[in-house]
Amino acid sequence: MRYAAKVDANQGEIVKALRDIGCTVQSLAPVGGGVPDLLVGYHGVNYLLEVKDGSRPPSERGLTPHQEKFHASWRGQKTVVTSREEALAAVGVNVSWLPR
Repeated sequence: MRYAAKVDANQGEIVKALRDIGCTVQSLAPVGGGVPDLLVGYHGVNYLLEVKDGSRPPSERGLTPHQEKFHASWRGQKTVVTSREEALAAVGVNVSWLPR
C-alpha cells in the first residue's frame, strides 16, 4: 500500500540553502519505502539526506520502521538532518560563516 509522501516543514528551507551553494537537489519523498527524502549532488559526490523537523519534540523526530530498515541495510552514505546548517555540513560546507 502506498501512502502520500509527507514532507517535513523545514524541507523547503533546507533545499533552498543547498541550492544556494550550488547543489543539485532531487526530492525522493515520493519513492517511499524508507528511502531518504533528498538526493543531493555537490562537487561530484552524491548524498542521501533524511530530513526531520528540528522544531518538533525529539520523540517525533525518530526514523520510521521503514527508514530504520533502509538505514540499516544501505551500504552507502546517508545522513539525518534537522536544519539547513546540518544539511550544509553533511555535504562538507563549513557553516561557521552562517548567521545565527
